[in-house]
Amino acid sequence: MKIFKIIDRYIIGKFLGTFFLTIALILAIAIVFDISEKIDDFITRGASTREIIIDYYLNFVVFYGNLFSSMIVFIATIFFTSRMTSNTEIVAILTGGVSFRRMMFPYFVSATIIALISFFLSHFVIPYTNVSRLEFQHSYIDKKEDERFKNIHRQIKPGHIIYFENYNTKRFSGYHFTYEIIEEGKLVSKLKADFIRLDTATNEWVLDNYDLRTIDEEGKEHLEQGRKLQRAFDFEAMDIVPRLYTVEMMNTPELNEFIEAERIRGSENINHYLIQKYQRTSWPFATYILVLIGVSISSRKTRGGLGLNVAIGLVLCVTYIFFMQISTTFATVGSMSPLLAVWTPNILFAGIAAYLYYIAPK
Repeated sequence: MKIFKIIDRYIIGKFLGTFFLTIALILAIAIVFDISEKIDDFITRGASTREIIIDYYLNFVVFYGNLFSSMIVFIATIFFTSRMTSNTEIVAILTGGVSFRRMMFPYFVSATIIALISFFLSHFVIPYTNVSRLEFQHSYIDKKEDERFKNIHRQIKPGHIIYFENYNTKRFSGYHFTYEIIEEGKLVSKLKADFIRLDTATNEWVLDNYDLRTIDEEGKEHLEQGRKLQRAFDFEAMDIVPRLYTVEMMNTPELNEFIEAERIRGSENINHYLIQKYQRTSWPFATYILVLIGVSISSRKTRGGLGLNVAIGLVLCVTYIFFMQISTTFATVGSMSPLLAVWTPNILFAGIAAYLYYIAPK
């Protein structure tokens, strides 16, 4: 007995064909608008044709195509299923003895293909392609950033805490630097300097006007002062203020290691990193939920036909994105769990999908 019947191959072909055509059209339109918006930056900042095409737009297509794949699957499902409904193909399938549940089989096969591709891209491929895209964007597109960061507290390893009143990420330098070492709840040493900078030739830090206070086991305090001190520390320049977008350049195993290191350092951006991690799985999984909603909506004949179904689909897409933004905001600035925040829209829409499936014509 063949697993895939003629009707299965027909629906899978329609599904994947409509999906790839839709994603190609949407990305082509997005590229045209993006070029019109950024052409002045490309020209004035001297980006080469190769950099624009290979480093930016090729990776642009991969990133945004994957990012919106579940949304585009939803629109594509509604579009071609509504066409089948208007041509009475759905009615013919159901009256021919095929149950609605069985009819969903080729839809979920197609959704699985797309979800697996999206999962692999999100966890392993896109972090690699993001390196070129984000470096190009940072060099030729982004406005000049505020490169100075204030009041930075970081634990670089257990008991070792650094502080910068101001830090410049381009010059690898800062003002009013403090390095404290605490063991068993007691201060062991405290190094202070008015100014600190990285000597890139030796990869050592140079401190100006420093005070080094150490406390021995007997509780006796020793003080050392000087105008200049050169020393190697157990942290890199990028460890002080890692850019938020660097997590987009890490595959998932690298991201897991980075998150653990940031926990030790007491980073304030842990929730942001966790959201990035969990979204790599939640977005592909949403494909199944949105496909079920799309088929349940568009398999019923309505007076508005294709136009009404597409309009409903767009409203649901916007609602889904809205819920995702709200929940991730609560996780970033509030006390909501990042895992719960990322999966809440999927949970809510899974309930909607179950209800629509229940009332769909059988």
